[in-house]
Amino acid sequence: MQAAQRPHLIIIGGGFGGLTVARGLKRAAIDITLIDKANHHVFQPLLYQVATAALSPGNIALPLRAIFRNQKNVRVLMNRVDSVMTAEKKIRLVSGDEFSYDRLVIATGARHSYFGHNEWEKNAPGLKTLADALKIRQKILVAFERAEALLSVGKADANELRRLLTFVIVGAGPTGVELAGSIAEIAHYTLRKEFRGINPDTARIVIVDAASHVLTAFPSVLGDSAARALQKLKVEVHTQTAVTNITPAGVQIGEEFVPTANIFWAAGNTASSMLKSLGSELDRAGRAMVGDDLAIANFPEVSVIGDAAHAIDSATGNPLPGVAPVAIQQGLYLARKIKQELRGKIAPKFRYWDKGSMATIGRGRAVAKLGKLHFSGFIAWLMWSFIHILYLIGFRNRFAVMSLWIYSYLTNSRTVRLITADDL
Repeated sequence: MQAAQRPHLIIIGGGFGGLTVARGLKRAAIDITLIDKANHHVFQPLLYQVATAALSPGNIALPLRAIFRNQKNVRVLMNRVDSVMTAEKKIRLVSGDEFSYDRLVIATGARHSYFGHNEWEKNAPGLKTLADALKIRQKILVAFERAEALLSVGKADANELRRLLTFVIVGAGPTGVELAGSIAEIAHYTLRKEFRGINPDTARIVIVDAASHVLTAFPSVLGDSAARALQKLKVEVHTQTAVTNITPAGVQIGEEFVPTANIFWAAGNTASSMLKSLGSELDRAGRAMVGDDLAIANFPEVSVIGDAAHAIDSATGNPLPGVAPVAIQQGLYLARKIKQELRGKIAPKFRYWDKGSMATIGRGRAVAKLGKLHFSGFIAWLMWSFIHILYLIGFRNRFAVMSLWIYSYLTNSRTVRLITADDL
């Protein structure tokens, strides 16, 4: 007698959510196809450290095939999904090939949103992938090298040097704050004695946001603490100020035009356009509206999690934030839910446990919110460091990152200041 065919789960996206679902089903009687446009999982909270030369890409990423080497029920495909045909229970790749599924999990994450000004992306790159991080690292380091080269041959006037050594970060959420703090440390500490012509300490670092304070997802007292920490690093903090234009020459911040060659975007996200093919309700950011079982309306076999989902926190009634802990908890829930359904049981509804929020503002500085408890300064930085080491994938990466952080803290240096393309 022929054995019954095992159900087929397709997971789109190898980020925190997709990875957690697949790993949680290691011993389940289900076949899994994990599809991602990259061949690796990246620890996104530390991308800014790759962008600012503190870590190498290999410190925060692992190949997906290596992660699932010993999980026989997972097949990894490096490819892009073009659309989902929910009525037929199929997905279509950009190549035109189609795959059928019994269950589908969409965990495609998000890209940066320019609020209708996509033309700004060329001059203001965002930070979502390793490729983004390496481009930003290149841009930061090349700015100092170009300034030194021009000054050395006597071709740079004061305005051009000022433009090259001005860095503007648009968006004062965790990514923007962390990026601004790290760039300030590079300019004011790491590179201070390494040039003979320019003085890196004269670099101008600006962070701007239309919100009332930095880190709006945190209590205002922690936002104010983060702003003070940035100001101690000589970062100009502009809140309640909108960016109205970005050009190759610079950025319009309120009524001031700031000439700069270095603009970095950390202000807003938009979900994958592939979600439009679901035919279900989307929010203004393009995220799929899901119920308390993380499924879309009318198709209980299709779940959307992480940054791609608009899910409501049952405790507060507000949408869940697009952060790694949400994606991880949703992934754990879905793995349990699928295993229970395979046994013919009904799974409970998803409930998010808010374990707190953290953001770092450079060496030895951070803010943290754990329930009703607020922390800032060195203690918060130690907490932030421990949590990020704990969540990194792979012992080698944990050991390497911890060692590099200790070395960087003691020496105030950044060891990965490599320019790998001819940008001069």
